[in-house]
Amino acid sequence: MLQQKIFDTINRDRKGMLYSRIYDWYMLVMIIASIVPLMFIEDYPIFKVIEIITVTAFIIDYFLRWYTSNIQLRKGIASYLIYPFTPMAIIDLLSILPGLNLISPEFKLLRLTRLLKIVRLLKIFRYSDKITIFINVLRKEKEVLLSVLMLAVFYIFITALIMFNAEPHVNPQTGEITFHSFFEALYWATVTLTTVGYGDLCPVTDIGRIVSMLSSLFGVAIIALPSGVITASYLEELREYRKHRQRD
Repeated sequence: MLQQKIFDTINRDRKGMLYSRIYDWYMLVMIIASIVPLMFIEDYPIFKVIEIITVTAFIIDYFLRWYTSNIQLRKGIASYLIYPFTPMAIIDLLSILPGLNLISPEFKLLRLTRLLKIVRLLKIFRYSDKITIFINVLRKEKEVLLSVLMLAVFYIFITALIMFNAEPHVNPQTGEITFHSFFEALYWATVTLTTVGYGDLCPVTDIGRIVSMLSSLFGVAIIALPSGVITASYLEELREYRKHRQRD
């Protein structure tokens, strides 16, 4: 009975219960508070307090979910062995690890893991309906999106290969090297495909500029391909979500 009550509380908007929603908002506040120190270069004393409070909340949440994993996974005793290897459990564990240096200064390597704290933002997926809807859309349309991704990667590779061989490696006007390596050509092709074009690398020959213009035009078309699919699927998923909310 207690285990079921805990499970209903910690799972997002479980049966529309008020204390479940309160728990969701509490965890969202903890997640946002935990990444505030990443917005500053200086390490203020208050950040240590924030880290202690948020990591404690994450640890409690992790063990509560582990404790109720048999209800979630429905595999009996095996659920307790399987749960730590589920995607969200791994994210929960990674969000806890940076706080271990508060326990002991021996965890020197974890001092280099400021970026690891960004993983805590992934915990929001569990508490946000809108992000969950978008993830469901990506899951439903994964075949289309993978096809577009493969097309984009292939086009980037071909464009980079053409540019790397069409452009002189030494700019005849300035004597500077334009593309030091094929990786730089791949970098140029990628930013051109997305029509960003930072300007740090640019063609100097007419052939190279023609390739650049074509890459930008085709880039718009390739990037626009999944937009309609995602929009239609998102609207459909949103309608299903609203029907589900009305039934509850």
